[in-house]
Amino acid sequence: MAGIGEFGLIGRVTARLSMGPTTVLGPGDDAAVVAAPDGRVVACTDVLVEGRHFRRDWGSARDVGHRAAAANLADVAAMGAVPTALLVALCMPADLEASWAEDLADGLAAEAATVGASVVGGDMSSSPTLTIAVTALGDLGGRAPVVRSGARPGDVLALAGRIGYAAAGLTVLSRGFRTPRLLVEAYRRPNVPYPAGPQAAQLGATSMIDVSDGLLADLGHVARASGVAIDVRRDAFEVPRQMADAAQALGVDAYTWILAGGEDHALAATFPPTVALPPQWRRIGTVTDGVGVTVDGGAYDGPRGWDHFR
Repeated sequence: MAGIGEFGLIGRVTARLSMGPTTVLGPGDDAAVVAAPDGRVVACTDVLVEGRHFRRDWGSARDVGHRAAAANLADVAAMGAVPTALLVALCMPADLEASWAEDLADGLAAEAATVGASVVGGDMSSSPTLTIAVTALGDLGGRAPVVRSGARPGDVLALAGRIGYAAAGLTVLSRGFRTPRLLVEAYRRPNVPYPAGPQAAQLGATSMIDVSDGLLADLGHVARASGVAIDVRRDAFEVPRQMADAAQALGVDAYTWILAGGEDHALAATFPPTVALPPQWRRIGTVTDGVGVTVDGGAYDGPRGWDHFR
């Protein structure tokens, strides 16, 4: 980085980016211009810090780019919106290889392209700690946003996407292994069901959340915001063979990964009981009167999810 400088790297990175249909003006000016056909803009931000959220020896720069983009794009989808653009702030040591930053940009752009979004700008700075801050924008397409506070007693709890895979992959990597590949790759690059977010909004979802910190922890946010109780059925989840084998080898209960692991960015939503759920959504529990989140009708005494300050 010290060899090519900030503006040299900006030129290299922006040359690699392609603009999607909602980008009116991309990188190169003081700010980008992004179309907002709905007249409202969904916005969120997320930060990845080296040593806290990722390690360069656990995945490539492209992998980190995919993960950084997915963490934000999933939040937009969880509001029932379609992502349109990403803004990226990159703080990095002067001795970082410029090629690493270029590969990061490729990963960010590739993940954004899966939903028709673009990386439209951002900022760069020197820092002793490699840090990536991403802001995502989205469009609701005329739909009302699906918030956390709308769940009602009698609703059905459903999930789109896989869960527990990334947490299992993180455990595998932290123990010094690189297999099973299915789990490790799930940690490196989430497979996010982005279209399920707008689909849930069209189906009349009463609440929705991106599962990033753990299913039980994130459902706790919904339960508190809605003033309801949520019960999760353990038998709603099938433990894949690779996960079961890894759990046995590492001495871990696979359901700890499923119920408390994050970063797969599955979408959890509640629906009125009259809604016919499409195949992408599977029922995993119910909403009732009361408070808190239970498993199979009772208290769960295992881990519930991630908290940065605990």
